[in-house]
Amino acid sequence: MKMALYKLIVTLLISLCLILPLTQASKFEYCGNKDYAVKVSGVKISPNPVKKGKPATFIISATTSETITGGKLRVDVRYFGFPVYGEYHNLCEETSCPVTGGDFVVSHSQELPGFTPSGSYSLTMKMVDGEGDELTCISFGFHIGSASSVTDI
Repeated sequence: MKMALYKLIVTLLISLCLILPLTQASKFEYCGNKDYAVKVSGVKISPNPVKKGKPATFIISATTSETITGGKLRVDVRYFGFPVYGEYHNLCEETSCPVTGGDFVVSHSQELPGFTPSGSYSLTMKMVDGEGDELTCISFGFHIGSASSVTDI
C-alpha cells in the first residue's frame, strides 16, 4: 500500500504537461556545478500546492544543443527530508523523442490518492541519455496540502 502511494507521488512529481491556470513556477537547483548538456529553464506545478485526491501536473522546461534519441529519468522523492521513493522513467514516454537541439518539455500528470500525507516533499530528477551519460540533474521542493472535502451526513 505504501509503495503504491509513493509510486503515485513520484509519478505526480515528474508530471509535466500543459500549463494550467493555477500553475506556479517553482525554484529549482542543479545537483552540482557541472556544465550539463540539458539546461532546465523552469519547473511549474499545477496546482500549487498539490491537492491530495486531485489531479496535478508538473512541467519541466529545458533546452539542449544536442539531439537526444532516448534515455531515462531517475526520480527520487523525499518527505520531510526522508527518502520515500525512487524510480526510473523512459525519457521518450515523458517527452517526444527524438529531442532535437532547442527547447523541449518533459511532462506527466497524476492524481494522488486522498490518503497521501500532507507536508513538504522534495524531488531530485536525473536525466541520462541512452548511453547512461548524465544530461542534467535538478532538485526542487513542493508541498502537498489537503483537498477540500465534503462531509457525509
